[in-house]
Amino acid sequence: MASAQMMGHQMSSKTVMVGGAAMYPSKNIVENAVNSKDHTTLVAAVKAAGLVETLSGPGPFTVFAPTNAAFAKLPAGTVDTLVKPENKATLTKILTYHVVPGRLTAMDLTSKIKAGGGKAMLKTVQGEDLTVTAKGGMVLLTDAKGGKSTVTIADVMQSNGVIHVVDTVLMP
Repeated sequence: MASAQMMGHQMSSKTVMVGGAAMYPSKNIVENAVNSKDHTTLVAAVKAAGLVETLSGPGPFTVFAPTNAAFAKLPAGTVDTLVKPENKATLTKILTYHVVPGRLTAMDLTSKIKAGGGKAMLKTVQGEDLTVTAKGGMVLLTDAKGGKSTVTIADVMQSNGVIHVVDTVLMP
């Protein structure tokens, strides 16, 4: 894995491969995510929560996108339960906790961490904070419950923001 600092220097027009598919900077978050075989659970959840239109909008958004493997770490049956219509509010709360207003690259996150004396707080669209730190050249996120997630692919540029792939689902 490349360091967050190195990844922050990628050209914003660079096409990045995620889940075996090219993520084109000219496409929006949803248009790209639907092609990643590593994000089928996330895409299904976004559809179930009714967030397709929002994440296709102008943004800009910074999305910390959990992989299928991240969702698989949740207790058995959690995803199946969350995507049911009666749980739409809970699902929306979890998904919007992975979205921060604005376009924050790995370099932006690293700068915020340095300016914050080793950590930065990001206000999510859901309303609660995510704590961002760096360790060993990697960007780490800590959720409201103390759960930790690592950015595994940074700076996947979109027409309406940026995606950072993460290895754990964050919980508000």
